[in-house]
Amino acid sequence: MVERKVMAAPEVRRAVARLASEITDRLGDPASYALVGIVTGGQTLAARLAAAIEAGEGTRPAVGSLDITLYRDDLYTGLEKPVLGETRLPFELTGTGVVLVDDVLFTGRTVRAALDELMDYGRPRWIKLAVLVDRGHRELPIAADFVGREVETALHDRVEVRLVEHGAAADAVVVCSPEARP
Repeated sequence: MVERKVMAAPEVRRAVARLASEITDRLGDPASYALVGIVTGGQTLAARLAAAIEAGEGTRPAVGSLDITLYRDDLYTGLEKPVLGETRLPFELTGTGVVLVDDVLFTGRTVRAALDELMDYGRPRWIKLAVLVDRGHRELPIAADFVGREVETALHDRVEVRLVEHGAAADAVVVCSPEARP
């Protein structure tokens, strides 16, 4: 694999700050909506966004997490044994505005699974989508409302968002490409 760093720690920090600012500019009072991170990458990003929103606004939005493993459309198509995470929605979902958060938007299938699961828990007032990286190659008609950065990739590439919980200096976004074969 050949790795290409497309965002270093300072760029990740700026993108998170910009996303937090755009979310508050467009949605208003952070007490009026919740951030729900898709496990695993979106969960860490949602926590970072909540902290950035709180730093700028003085109010922290509610934060939850959504494990979509059992909602994936490829669950029974030869994947390794699935590892279940935790869905935590520590607020009343029905009637609440939700910003669904993920690290990378690719085909749209993860977001579709997240929407299905959210609806099983209640009926949000509205749902918006925030992603750190939009890499294109959509298979479903899904688009993010808030995007940290668009990155051009080949279909076979893998995008890794490396968010370190403690010590954000190591944060990075890397595109991993298979090595060219002679």
